[in-house]
Amino acid sequence: MIDDRRARRNVAVLVAAQAFLGAQMPMIFLVGGLAGHSLATNVCLATLPISMIVLGSMLAATPISTVMQRYGRKAGFFLGAAGGALGGAVAAYGLYLASFPVFLLGSFLTGIYMSAQGFYRFAAADTASDDFRPKAISYVMAGGLVSAIIGPQLATATSGSLVVPFLGTYLAVVAVNLIGALLFLFIDIPKPPIPAHDAPKGRSRWELLTTPRIAVAVICAMVSYALMNLVMTSTPLAVVGCGYSQDNAGYVVTGHVLAMFAPSFFTGHLINRFGVERIMGLGIAILGAAGLVALQGVELGNFYIALILLGLGWNFGFIGATTMLAGAHEPHERGRMQGLNDLLVFGGVTVASLASGGLMNCSGGTAQEGWAAVNFAMVPFLVLAGGSLIWLVLRSRRETQLG
Repeated sequence: MIDDRRARRNVAVLVAAQAFLGAQMPMIFLVGGLAGHSLATNVCLATLPISMIVLGSMLAATPISTVMQRYGRKAGFFLGAAGGALGGAVAAYGLYLASFPVFLLGSFLTGIYMSAQGFYRFAAADTASDDFRPKAISYVMAGGLVSAIIGPQLATATSGSLVVPFLGTYLAVVAVNLIGALLFLFIDIPKPPIPAHDAPKGRSRWELLTTPRIAVAVICAMVSYALMNLVMTSTPLAVVGCGYSQDNAGYVVTGHVLAMFAPSFFTGHLINRFGVERIMGLGIAILGAAGLVALQGVELGNFYIALILLGLGWNFGFIGATTMLAGAHEPHERGRMQGLNDLLVFGGVTVASLASGGLMNCSGGTAQEGWAAVNFAMVPFLVLAGGSLIWLVLRSRRETQLG
């Protein structure tokens, strides 16, 4: 039997990092669109700061994965925290200058942290046994439960703390990164060994992507994350645009982020009991239910229920896809595959966040019409993810019968 004591220690560190450092993401996602709305000359660009974060994350995924493969997880995580602190500082300076381009640059740099945070889940699996792996991934994701509570509260407390709106929030982001980076001093994940000349090279990126199980895992991760981001990015604008307060928007986002991470305490157990494919399929179905609830009306209750379902669907879909991917490639393929996966995932999220602002602000003449457009846009991607998963299940059954 594999001793998981080291894995459990690493999980504890990564849970703390997810809880504390991860708080900056709900902070920024809550105020980023509102700050952008105050700086942009065109309201259709209000969510561009969020898009720049995701774009930065997408472009940083492969370099950070390469750093981790060569120098270890710890180096990559320190790099992520440094990027988060720098991004917060530049964004704060942009707000001080009332400069939208400088604010966008700070948002782009923040993407370095977001990219590094995405590797917490893979790091949790590095030293874990096969049985503990889905639980390790789930527990790390569960750390986001704390960030879901303190992040929006910090944003609400700091957004009006200084004369310049939202400046205090971004200064708080700098502090979170500088303090939270100290956690990585306690992580104990060995650096990947330098491969010998005769070591297996592993599959090429194309060969990895055309492996059915990997392809479906990547598609479902892309769709789960992109649709969650599509709807969440426009939520503060929709809530405020429909006549509710910024505090109401904060509470809705808090409920959403709680739903994203609270199920992580048992998602790994569900995957072990019912199988990863069933949990991924359930996640996709719940994402569809979130869209249906949102389309029923713009009462505050609709926002709460839709965003809670959106978070729950993301949890099952994304943790399921991560678990499937982690077991579908060899250790020496880790850097190549995980970097490629996050490049594709955050590429999809970038497109979704760009589309979110355009759909919300430029589809029809009212906030209600924009909100409906955002939720209707989910349909084709849910069909893609659900169809690919059904295809994989049927293919596996056929191979089992033939074998």
